[in-house]
Amino acid sequence: MRDIKFIVVHCTAGQPNQKTESILDYWKRVLKWKSVGYHIIINEDGTYERLSPDENPTNGVKGHNHHSIHICYKGGLGGKDTRTESQKNMLRIILQDYKLKYRKAFILGHRDLSPDLNKDGLITKGEWVKICPCFSAMEEYKNLNTL
Repeated sequence: MRDIKFIVVHCTAGQPNQKTESILDYWKRVLKWKSVGYHIIINEDGTYERLSPDENPTNGVKGHNHHSIHICYKGGLGGKDTRTESQKNMLRIILQDYKLKYRKAFILGHRDLSPDLNKDGLITKGEWVKICPCFSAMEEYKNLNTL
């Protein structure tokens, strides 16, 4: 079993009604990835699809994949938080379940794993490699991080 340090929240940076097949095709054909980007992807209606077993690292955040679980919602086009209520509810349920499974893991957003360029101990907007997931996952799920 992998030592999970982070549960990372992502967005696809596309339309909420994206087809999973087109996302998978993009990873394989354009990015030339051998594995998928996320463990779970949440659809606009709140249903979700498992893309990879937890035991397998995915391509969620370069340099952090071997010790992370990656959960993504479809949406986030234009850097906006486009989560539907159904996506918000399912994301919370999935994150709570993962937090109970990986008690030491910390829930955060992809952007929170950007490099601390000014070495002040904080990752701020000007340092984000990506805006993903288009909201502050650390703030929204701070109560889950205390479980």
